[in-house]
Amino acid sequence: MKIIFSRKGFDSSIGKVASPILPAGQLCSLPIPETLSGANPLPYQDILYDGQSLGKLVHDLTNGKISPCTPAHLDPDLNRASIPRLPGWKGIFGQAGAAESHLQNQSVGEGDVFLFYGWFRRVEQCAGIYRYVPDAPDLHVIFGWLQIEQRIPVAQRSRIPPWACDHAHCRRAQPLAPDSLYIASERIALPGITLDKPGAGFFSQYHPSLCLTNQEPYDSRRIWRLPHWLSPAHGRSPLTYHPNLQHWQTQADHVLLRSAGRGQEFVLDCDEYPEAIEWLTNLIINEKGERLWVSGSA
Repeated sequence: MKIIFSRKGFDSSIGKVASPILPAGQLCSLPIPETLSGANPLPYQDILYDGQSLGKLVHDLTNGKISPCTPAHLDPDLNRASIPRLPGWKGIFGQAGAAESHLQNQSVGEGDVFLFYGWFRRVEQCAGIYRYVPDAPDLHVIFGWLQIEQRIPVAQRSRIPPWACDHAHCRRAQPLAPDSLYIASERIALPGITLDKPGAGFFSQYHPSLCLTNQEPYDSRRIWRLPHWLSPAHGRSPLTYHPNLQHWQTQADHVLLRSAGRGQEFVLDCDEYPEAIEWLTNLIINEKGERLWVSGSA
């Protein structure tokens, strides 16, 4: 099995602001604006999070640079309640271009698990307007997961189930090459472990265990504090896109990583890192952040 750390949502080049950690602690990943033409674009004002339109959030946090009627690229699509659904809906994620080529080159497929993370920062409301909390740090935070049931090339339209045909990658006038949909399993199943959890979902509340960024001391959101066993020591293959061992600093009970500034999909081979299965299990079991990950985690 493989775990893919998949960077998604607003970033410094697209959206240009952080996704919000809302005043009550909810994690709300903001999907990037849609840049490719397609039929029936989905605007931010039509996407709900916890009963609230994303239109107001993107308007307030971008100071009006992104409006509620701007088309959104809702991907990954993990929350059944965000828009109306057809029967049979499952969590779904699309990837294309160089990032999709990387996934295919790493033989990512059935049974592998995406962990979606993004740029987050705490926000507050002042006179009804959302704004970032002054001096709140920029963080990389895990916000969702998806275990792959199947990968479907977007060009193979006959294989795409009806409920998936309104996904952002299917709305495009012309698919990119390569361009694929990753459809979630009904329930998550890890090697040797049975979990009563859905194959895709989102972490509704921020918790320190979901934060990848090292905050002791804080330097940059790109400096990650990871479990000690994730160190690519003893000849093990490092997390993809991170081959430079000088970017890994092993400490007594953790490892610090200067994460890559480029690339979207970072693949970890669990055959070389068997500790990752217990780590992921504890993460998914406690998707509301009731407690920390296993010993040695971030």
